[in-house]
Amino acid sequence: MAKTKELSKDTRNKIVDLHQVGKTESAIGKQLGLKKSTVGAIIRKWKTYKTTDNLPRSGAPRKISPRGVKMITRTVSKNPRTTRGDLVNDLQRAGTKVTKPTISNTLRRQGLKSCSARRVPLLKPVHVQARLKFAREHLDDPDEDWENVIWSDETKIELFGKNSTRRVWRTKNAELHPKNTIPTVKHGGGNIMLWGCFSAKGPGRLIRVKERMNGAMYREILSENLLPSARSLKMKRGWVFQHDNDPKHFKVLEWPSQSPDLNPIENLWRELKVRVAQRQPQNITALEEICMEEWAKIPATVCENLVKTYRKRLTSVIANKGYITKY
Repeated sequence: MAKTKELSKDTRNKIVDLHQVGKTESAIGKQLGLKKSTVGAIIRKWKTYKTTDNLPRSGAPRKISPRGVKMITRTVSKNPRTTRGDLVNDLQRAGTKVTKPTISNTLRRQGLKSCSARRVPLLKPVHVQARLKFAREHLDDPDEDWENVIWSDETKIELFGKNSTRRVWRTKNAELHPKNTIPTVKHGGGNIMLWGCFSAKGPGRLIRVKERMNGAMYREILSENLLPSARSLKMKRGWVFQHDNDPKHFKVLEWPSQSPDLNPIENLWRELKVRVAQRQPQNITALEEICMEEWAKIPATVCENLVKTYRKRLTSVIANKGYITKY
């Protein structure tokens, strides 16, 4: 049976007005072209609730009781890796039979949704303490100090890898049209390793590392590229060099290992990979050329903003008790 159209508020009010002046339900129905039963229902509602407005509808009762909701919410809060199947079984043992979609809908109403767990560096207690120590010691450093730092790191960029997420607008069943796909090959089709640096004044040098990195090679990279970068960036006297605590690196600035979120160059790598993916290089030579071109195009303002907000990274580390942050 087709669902009838809801009467407008004006029509409902008119029914009540005609009823108040003494007209019968049949007469009102004939005048307005409505069924007598419809007119009667509106009048009864007005007599009971003194309004013709739509009242809140109760809807179907919830499958899971408030107690059950608390139970599954408490379970996933203690162990976020609990599966929907586990929760279905827990409720079934408690006498409530539900489906997995019901579990999802119930938890979503509690502000919880299923997400892919992020992959982050493994942090041992010693790493957590080192990160907290670094953040607390440098939290009050003036912005000028961070502007006088050269940040560095290495990264790998794949030819046909997942360097960035690409979304497309398409119609249904058009997912395999060449315009809506990203070509991939087995094992990524090759990759290149890059070393780069930057400061608040802009990107420094970017070079391709063609052999396996070791201490000797790293020192050679620094001797040939760090000082020229410092000169081109017009760093002030007493500038500081930052890099990670990989054993092959000699120390310049004390740095907590396993802390990519504290190094703003990671944001530049992400920017570079998105730019490179948009140009879709087809071979390793083109990949290297495009990397160099796009690195040089990164605006100095992007670098400046990354350094300007550095104190927020330190604050986040402290707020997260030394664990990995969103950066």
